[in-house]
Amino acid sequence: MKRVFSGVVASMLAIVASAAMAQDKPPLKLGGILDMSGLYADITGPGSETAAKMAAEDFGGEVLGRKIEIIAADHLNKADLAANIARDMFDNQGVEMIYDVAASATALAAAEIAKARNKIIMFSGPGSIRLSNEACGPYTVHYVFDTFAQANVTGLAAVKSGLDTWFFLTADYAFGQDLEKDTSNVVLKSGGKVLGSVRHPLNTSDFSSYLLQAQASKAKVIGLANAGGDTINAIKQASEFGIMKGGQKLSPLLAFVTDIDGVGLETAQGLLLAEAFYWDLNDDTRAFSKRFMERMKRPPTSAQAGVYSSVLHYLQAVKAAGTTDPAAVMKIMKDTPINDMFAKNGRIREDGRMVHDMYLFEVKKPSESKGRWDDYKLLATVPGNEAFQSLELSRCPLVKK
Repeated sequence: MKRVFSGVVASMLAIVASAAMAQDKPPLKLGGILDMSGLYADITGPGSETAAKMAAEDFGGEVLGRKIEIIAADHLNKADLAANIARDMFDNQGVEMIYDVAASATALAAAEIAKARNKIIMFSGPGSIRLSNEACGPYTVHYVFDTFAQANVTGLAAVKSGLDTWFFLTADYAFGQDLEKDTSNVVLKSGGKVLGSVRHPLNTSDFSSYLLQAQASKAKVIGLANAGGDTINAIKQASEFGIMKGGQKLSPLLAFVTDIDGVGLETAQGLLLAEAFYWDLNDDTRAFSKRFMERMKRPPTSAQAGVYSSVLHYLQAVKAAGTTDPAAVMKIMKDTPINDMFAKNGRIREDGRMVHDMYLFEVKKPSESKGRWDDYKLLATVPGNEAFQSLELSRCPLVKK
């Protein structure tokens, strides 16, 4: 009996010691660098932080005996601030992985810090193709969309339908410039013509002079190489100027369901746009979006859905690797296909590009919509290997040729 009692006590002590050790382990911190208050706040912002927390909760709340902690900071759309936040997260706050980093200039700045620290950074909100080309890194993942895919899916479809002359309204920073360049290349290769372009500052309130130049060009398509509040303002003001009624087509080269809701179907109807995710696409997207809407009172954007998927993929890789070591975790993330509500058979390539299907949508007429957020009808599904830049064209130094 004494031996039995001693064994039970030893077992209990071992359990208590194990629990104490688990409590002594620091939390696994994942940090979001987001636009929480500016023109991209609806696209990423609090919704991205919520999506990351949902992924952590769905995973079980802990991994390798460590509680998962999701934190976030506002970069105010300033690249130097994004770099400082990334540096502080890695050096002082114990963050193991940074997620989202909305906007391209801020993402490029944060990427350099992550590379210098040999830490994993996973981008959902930014679009610049430089992130998986010149600015690629061994622990960098570009998850949701990029300027090449947006241009390829939207521009190609437009030119094929006869919309073959273009003029660009371009946000004057890395993302806008890349989007104009990539779309121009698609238009020209498809036999179309680019009649000109004009650059505007980020967060522009008055587009009148830019729209007048676009109108005067007589281009069949005015390509909006911007995003968020800039896209919404440009579409609204173009409608006020009667540009669409005059026969010119507006093509937002990056638009989200929140943008269309902000514009309204009466103005946005008929717009062609490329997206990586839509809440009403299938049963899986609807199930996730229902849970997200209970918290945020609006459906997720593709960037926010991508945050959920990327954080979950990272946590699964940490568990499989048995460590948070970036090299071990990245190997598993690249070796493991991604199958969830965001992507089917998605994969992370050697350049860090996560390849998955993209979708071409047309914005519904008000008469076709069943209610708020019922904004898109699917025109085409474009396989990932056709939508994204091929490895043969990659400018990433990590790609072996």
